[in-house]
Parts: sequence; C-alpha cells; structure tokens
Amino acid sequence: MTTEIEKKSTSYLFGSNAPYVEELYEAYLDNPDSAPEEWRAYFDQLQHLPATDGSTGTRDQNHSSVITSFAQRAKANAFVVQQIAPPNLEVAGKQLHVQSLIAAYRSLGVRLATLDPLKRRERPEIPELDPAFYGLTEADLDDVYSATNTYFTKKTTMTLREILNALRDTYCRSIGAEFMHMSDPAAKRWVQERLESIQSNPNFDAEQKKRILQQLTEAEGLERFLHTKYVGQKRFSLEGGESFIASMDEIVNHSADRGVHEIVVGMAHRGRLNMLVNIMGKMPGDLFAEFEGKHAEGLTDGDVKYHNGFSSDLSTRSGPVHLSLAFNPSHLEIVNPVVEGSARARQERRENGKQQVLPVLVHGDSAFAGQGVVMETLNLAQTRGYGTGGTVHIVINNQIGFTTSDPRDVRSTLYCTDVVKMIEAPVFHVNGDDPEAVAFVSQLAVDYRMEFGHDVVIDIICFRKLGHNEQDTPALTQPLMYKSISVHPGTRKLYADKLVAQGVLDADGPDQMVREYRQLMEDGQKTVEPVLTDYKNKYAIDWTPFLGAKWTDQADTAVPLAELKRIGEKITTVPENFTPHNLVKKLLNDRRNMAAGEQNLDWGMGEHLAFATLVASGYAVRITGQDSGRGTFTHRHAVLHDQKRERWDDGTYIPLQNVAENQAPFTVIDSVLSEEAVLGFEYGYACSEPNTLTIWEAQFGDFVNGAQVVIDQFISSGEAKWGRQCGLTMMLPHGYEGQGPEHSSARIERFLQLCADNNMQVVQPTNAAQIFHLLRRQMIRQFRKPLVIFTPKSLLRNKDATSPLTDLATGEFQPVIPEVNTDIEADKVKRILACSGKVYYDLVNARTEREANDVAIIRVEQLYPFAHKAFDAEIKKYPNATEVIWVQDEPQNQGPWFYIQHHLYENMTAGQKLSYAGRNASSSPAVGYLAKHVEQQKALIEQAFAPKLKGFILTK
Repeated sequence: MTTEIEKKSTSYLFGSNAPYVEELYEAYLDNPDSAPEEWRAYFDQLQHLPATDGSTGTRDQNHSSVITSFAQRAKANAFVVQQIAPPNLEVAGKQLHVQSLIAAYRSLGVRLATLDPLKRRERPEIPELDPAFYGLTEADLDDVYSATNTYFTKKTTMTLREILNALRDTYCRSIGAEFMHMSDPAAKRWVQERLESIQSNPNFDAEQKKRILQQLTEAEGLERFLHTKYVGQKRFSLEGGESFIASMDEIVNHSADRGVHEIVVGMAHRGRLNMLVNIMGKMPGDLFAEFEGKHAEGLTDGDVKYHNGFSSDLSTRSGPVHLSLAFNPSHLEIVNPVVEGSARARQERRENGKQQVLPVLVHGDSAFAGQGVVMETLNLAQTRGYGTGGTVHIVINNQIGFTTSDPRDVRSTLYCTDVVKMIEAPVFHVNGDDPEAVAFVSQLAVDYRMEFGHDVVIDIICFRKLGHNEQDTPALTQPLMYKSISVHPGTRKLYADKLVAQGVLDADGPDQMVREYRQLMEDGQKTVEPVLTDYKNKYAIDWTPFLGAKWTDQADTAVPLAELKRIGEKITTVPENFTPHNLVKKLLNDRRNMAAGEQNLDWGMGEHLAFATLVASGYAVRITGQDSGRGTFTHRHAVLHDQKRERWDDGTYIPLQNVAENQAPFTVIDSVLSEEAVLGFEYGYACSEPNTLTIWEAQFGDFVNGAQVVIDQFISSGEAKWGRQCGLTMMLPHGYEGQGPEHSSARIERFLQLCADNNMQVVQPTNAAQIFHLLRRQMIRQFRKPLVIFTPKSLLRNKDATSPLTDLATGEFQPVIPEVNTDIEADKVKRILACSGKVYYDLVNARTEREANDVAIIRVEQLYPFAHKAFDAEIKKYPNATEVIWVQDEPQNQGPWFYIQHHLYENMTAGQKLSYAGRNASSSPAVGYLAKHVEQQKALIEQAFAPKLKGFILTK
C-alpha cells in the first residue's frame, strides 16, 4: 500500500497539475538548462530510475511515454520520497497558479483588449484574469517564476509583475487573439510565439510607417473626393474603416514575399470602390465616368459600379502578383464559394497551386454572423474536393451591421467571427485605429495560412462614418453611436499625429500627402504604381476563342464506332486483384456488352462514354454532388469500391481515370451536404476553367431550391450583367413517379422564367444517346453557356430509353425528336401531342393500348432556346392535324406550360387549336399519396387522348 508520504510526493504530478508538469518536462527534454533548478534536479534523477518494465529512462524518450511512466510509477509504488526529493510544494503550487493565469490570458485576454475605436463599451469583469483569483497577492508580484513555457523573454524566469505586464501588452491592447480553441498544439504554439515574442507590438521602420499612412491617406482621400464630387450617390463608403486598405496592401505584398502569384478576392459593397482604385489600380477617371453614367459596351444589362469585378497585375516588392476581384451581387456573402471555386481552378493549373494562389474574402460583421452560406463555405475548407489551402478572411467590423448596433439584435454569439471556430481557425481582432497593429496581424494571417494551410480571420473593429449608403441618416436610429462618431478625428489624422510626434514626418508631411492625392483625383490619374500592363501570366486562360461566338444547336459530337468500343472496353475493366460488389460486377458485364454493341446502352453507359471520350480528347471533367460517385439512383458507379479492402483510404478504382495514357483529368466528388455553397463553388470553378466540363448534380432536383441565389444572381444573369461566360452544367433529377412533393420536381418553370438573350440552355433528354451527345456538345461548341439538364429517375433503367451504340457513332443531339413510329401515317394524323421528359413513354404506351394511330407524338428535348425550325419542320409533316396538345406531368401552373405555349402557337398553322393536358394547378409541386399520384397520372393521359379538347383552348 502506498504510504501517505509517497502520496504527497507524487500527487502534484497528476490531476489539474499534470499539464504544467508535462510542459516543464517537455522543455527539459529539449534543453535541460531551461527547467528551473529544483525541477531540473528532480527530472535528472527521474531519468535514470527503472521504469515499470525494468528499463532505464533516457533523455531522448518521447514526451507521452514519460508522462505515462509517471502515473505507472505512482501506482506501482516504484519510487518513494527517499529516492527523489520533490520540489517545494508551496513553490510548485504558486508556479502552477501562475501557469493557470498565463493560460487564462491566452484564452480570455481578448475580452479585455482595447478594440473599439469609439470606446463605447465598458470592459467586462473577468475574474480569471485577476491574480487574486488564484490566490496570488501583491506580495507575490516581485517573486520569480518559471517562464519556460512563454515567449516573452529568452530568460528562463521572470517576476510575476513582468509576466503580468507582458500578458496584458500581448493580449489586451490593440490586438485580441482567439486561438486556444484550436486542437493542433503546433498551431497554438506558433501563434503564442509570434505574439508573445514581440508582445503584440510590431517594430515597423520609418518607411513602413509612411507607407501605412499613405494607404490611410488614399483610403480617406478617395471617399472624401467622391463625397464632394458626387453628392448623394451611393458608394458604400469606407470612412471609419480605412485601415482595411492598409491591411489589403500588406496582404498583397507580404503574400508575394511568401511565394503567392495570384490573389482572388471576394467582397461585398463597403470599401469596394476604394479597393478597386487604391489597391488594384483602377483608373480613378474610369470610376468617375461610371458615376457620370458611362457603361460598358457589349453588355445587355450591366450592373451597378459597386458590384463590378476587376483584375490587374501589380508589381510588388517580391515580383508580379495577379489580383482578381470577383463580381458580386447584393446578396452579401454569396460570393464566398464562388471565389473558392475560382481559386481552386487556378490552383489546379499550377504545380504548387495552393501555395501560389491565395483566396481572400472580405466580410461585413453582421453578414458574417448572419448568412448561412458563410458556414457552408467554411465547411468546404478542409475537404478534398473543395479545399484551397486556407483562406484569409477580413471582417470590416463597423459594429452596426445594416441598421442595428445592439448585439442582441445582430447575432447570438459573443463575436461576429465565432462561426469560424467550427473549423478551428484563429481570429485576430484588431482596433482599426491602430493601423500598425492591423498591418501586423495581416502579415501574421498570411504567414499562418502559408504555414498551416488553414483559414485565418482578421477582424478589423472600426466604425461607419456615414449611413448604410450615402442617402441614409443613421443618427435617426443610432444617436449615441453617431455622437461618438461625430467627434472622432479619423484614423488617418490619429496616425498622422502619432508619426509627427515620433519625428517620422515633419508637421506638414501628412497634409502634403493629402494634397498630392487630391491632385491625382482631380486629374483622374491612377494611384497604384506600377500596374503592369504588359505582363503575361502563363497560367492565365485565354477566353478569346469563346468570345463573340453565335448560338448554334449543331456540333460534331459523333465518335467512330471502333473508338467507342475501345474506350468501352477500358471503362469496364478493373485491375486484377480488385473485387467489385457482385451488383457492380454484373453492371460492368452489362456495360461491356453495351460497348460491344450486343445490347442497347442505358443512361449510365451513355454518360460514361461521353465522359470517357471527352477526357480522351483533352477535355477535363469535374462532377460533384452529394452522391455523384455512385449516383443517387445507383446508376453511375464512376467510383468502384474493392469489397476486400482493409483500410478506409484505399481500395477504390475509377475507370474513367484510366481511359488513355495522356488523358485529361476526370474528377468525381461526393460533396458535403450543401447546395448553395457547392453550386457557388462550381460556378466559380467553371468561370475560371472553360476547358473543363464542370457538373454539379443535385441529389434530387428539388434540392436545387437551396441554391436559388446562385442561380438567379450568377448562373442566369452573370453574362448579361458582367460579361462572364460560364459553361457550368447542372444535373437535376426530375420526374413524377409518386415520390411526393420534395422528390419530384426540379422546378422547370423557375429556370424557364429566367431564360432570355440565349443566356443558358434548359434541356430534358429522354434516352442514352441524347445525354451522350448533349454532354459532348457542351464542350465541343466554341462558346460557354450554362446548361441545365433535367435528368430522369425511372428512365435510368427503362429499356425504352436505351439507345444502340450506333446512335453514338452517328448523329448529334436533337433539340426536337420527331415521331419515331413508322406505322403512323402523316396524312392521317389529326392530333399532335407535344411533350418533354418521361411522360413521352407514358403517352406512347397509351397510344398503343388505344390504337390511336391518328395521334403523333413529338418530344421537345431542348426547352430553351426553343428550336423553332426543328419544331416547325415536324409540325408541318402533319397537314391534316387540327389539334396540338401540350402534355406534361407537372401541375398546370408549373412545368414548361406557361413558357412554351407561345412558342407552340408561333409554329402552328391557321385553324389549329392549342390545348393543355396535365395536372391541375397546385400550390405543391406533387401529391404525397401514391394512390392519388396514380389517379392524376391516369387522368392526364386520358385528357391527352380525349375525343374532344378540354380546358384551355387557343385557336391560331
């Protein structure tokens, strides 16, 4: 039994004291002289005691095993007080309390940091930051304690007073750091060392300080110039947050020092014009012209000036850097995933892309806390398919958001940045009135991102001098805040006075800077020197071949039969020692027969051959979605899983990555459970990579509702507003098969409502050959338009929807498929049924049952752009047809009906009548009861073949 003496001699090694002992011992292992004398003697003796396994300890033992041996020895009575004289317990106890105090400042010091330029908030009481909380008194302040686990000094000891002063300077002045929530010990130590080694007090030389002041002068100068020259016009002023420009300037230059060659930036409105002029080098004269009504030629619609993107090549102290500012609508944070996708595409063109391409996202405080897409985008950060090696986030925190300033109305968290703790990103809160601190944390953020490949946040706490826009009067609702703002001299003035007091500038120096910048504004001259106008980036994509091309439905998408068979053999073969699931084995055998021409191709094989022939021809393919590897309806099986694999990270085989020796990449990703962020990411990717067939697939077409902002603000209108061509393809499973209101409709009507100016393609193909030619057409034509494909569910395995291999070797995608039944005599046809999608097969079966040979059925495969010539050619084949009926599965107020009726009417001949057959109008996309679905389906078929037209009738 362990004696009481032995218990006392070992108890301080465990329990709440263990972390301190571990840190001391770890430091001792690195350098025995770093440990306090009494502990060093203790560890020296301990090193040579026999372990529980009979071995002798040595100094190069790993840390964890030694700590474990402490506990084992205590339990086994392996040592007693006579063998090792422990340190003085009272001294050890106080040292532990000092250590707890240090840990508290690292975790909670941010709460006492001087972060608010307006000095409106009272500093809270934090008991854990008071030495008295740990029983430490005034008498202990000049006692000496170990400092081996801090970076304040190169000495091994400091007085408690020195430690306290260092802690307060480091964690409670202009910088408030949050990093102790991170689980990576190396990352935490890295932040501690960078902050504590200089006590959060950067040492900039005179030239660096002048540059910071120059950035503040330019930021303030542009806003004041615009305020007087364009009175009342919206610009979303940066006044009060000018330190943002100093931050961006440091990020651009410091990231270049770290090997970054491209920076992709996303930001909303506030400060955007300042960013364009003072960081990216947009000519002020061009900006002024936009204020005066000038607009870009060639855009059908255009956009307001504070939404527009820009790109430039800047000469930094470490070489050229390409900056791209993404176009951004008013939907605040929606640009976040778009930037990440663009950055990922650019990274994949480079050998060391994640180190050379840096995404930077600039947020508003309320938007960062309030917008769900922020969380969705953060959740992508460390995933294989969407990671970009870390993003630098900057929050322009004006403490008021849109109209409110009370945190109870803005968020439910202490800080607006708390959401980033979900990915363990460090946050550096910084007072915007201390621009040197802002510049320092900007360097720190870049270094952290480059070192650890993780996101990092700079929270610049500032204020908003004017209203949400320049026509707003914020004092109406925020009188107290705006009283403080009205007497604030401005960040530039405060810093200028500081530099004059330090002797960095003469008394007239700051005013001279102001006058010089004002003159540049008057002359409309650029403020950034030098912007490189002739720099050629070898990784840039040449969009010239895609610009100016006119719409065409035609493309040579056929592939020689021999090539189809060769490739078909490749994608149905697995390595020798690979064991697929029995169901997959059967599928591969069936596909092998399809490739040999022995049986018709199903939808999955049509897809696979399209992908395979594209990558063999040099076009990359990227497909992502929540079940894209297997396919939600288990039709694809692009990723095969070895049933005998032993580890999670191996045992998969992707046949489409093994088509040809020098093929283009094929990437398939099972995405995170997100629609908005993932679709935004893929849009950004496709906008930056026109030579990749980029596909986003919804698990069910209905789920695209969760990404409606991306569709409305980017996919459908990006070309009209910003001239941005994009070949993104969306696959949305759609079909009425009794699956209820959330698993039936991909909302065809919503997409058709957005169609104009040939802005995108909306297609509902009905067989394997059609999807083959459609996917190939998307890349082979020399223009890039978004493609929305309403893909089937039941048709994936419907034999009627299969195609012979020869249909892939000849022909092309058909926007309109004519009547294929050769028994139908054209001059005897009295009624034409026009339709799209799965209902075609229901109509064919019903016609056969009724022997209604006076009815022709035409499939409209491409709903937009409507193929008038093709449809007109088909309808004219039936000169005696007096009735045209549009048939659809969807309710009357949904689906294509309201869009397509005027297109049908335009091609009808005199005397023909147009009618509708389908479900009645409904507030829900589909019924939830299978029996009711079957009843409705039967009724709409009956309506299509009814002797007399019913419902809506329009006569030409």
